[in-house]
Amino acid sequence: MTEILHYSAFTTSPNGGNGAGVILDASALDDEEMVTIAAELGYSESAFLTPGPSPDDDRSFTLRFFSPKAEVGFCGHATVATAVALGEHLGVGDFGFHTAAGHVPVTVRNADGVLKATLTSVEPRVHDADPADVAEALAALGWREDELDAELPPRIAFAGVRHLVLAAATRERLAELDYDFDRLLRLMERLDLTTVQLVWRESSTVFHVRDPFPVGGVVEDAATGAAAAAFGAYARELALVPEEARLTLHQGHDMGRPSLLEVDLSAADPRVRVTGAAIRI
Repeated sequence: MTEILHYSAFTTSPNGGNGAGVILDASALDDEEMVTIAAELGYSESAFLTPGPSPDDDRSFTLRFFSPKAEVGFCGHATVATAVALGEHLGVGDFGFHTAAGHVPVTVRNADGVLKATLTSVEPRVHDADPADVAEALAALGWREDELDAELPPRIAFAGVRHLVLAAATRERLAELDYDFDRLLRLMERLDLTTVQLVWRESSTVFHVRDPFPVGGVVEDAATGAAAAAFGAYARELALVPEEARLTLHQGHDMGRPSLLEVDLSAADPRVRVTGAAIRI
């Protein structure tokens, strides 16, 4: 019988973070069974682990992610959850995950009794968003263009999967999220988006974020590590932050699942590092 572990990532409390199913040995499961398990669990994503391409490396794995509807190319919170689970089973240190998006190194460390995982994204990229697509996204969200922060312009950002970044001018606008699920879903499917990363800037390096996720059959994600990595690339591309910076992202508060994501940028490396705790629930 397949053992299913339950974790919440980007939190130290079972009442916060984003839940994920973690299957440390999915060797006996086919794709249909993985989708079924993910749907039964009901988390935004669940992670399925099999041995990596190097049979002699017991800290290298193939990692796949499934939402309740389909496979997802990359998922940050399930990566963090899986890494912490492996840290508990195999000890802290470095792991290598081979994902559909590419190779993702992760380091697990013990921080005052709490296991934290830092993932290193694939090389990100950022490009302009079509104004017509932005207008359609705003219509689906019920947002007006004048409610956006002009200093954080819309962009498509990628660090494993694609996200449309839209910045609200006020915290109140971000807090009031009541969108047309089917309309946003159609747009996201057409643009191959995993989430829409909604952002409000509190200070130079502190942001509040929300992530609608209709393509996964979920209204909203409580913590989205893939979007955090993409947003780090966005912030660097637009020179919103120094080349060497740590960003703090608060997510999940408006849905009662507070989450904390730390994003590190390095002038010497185009990749983005995302750190978070995870606990078994």
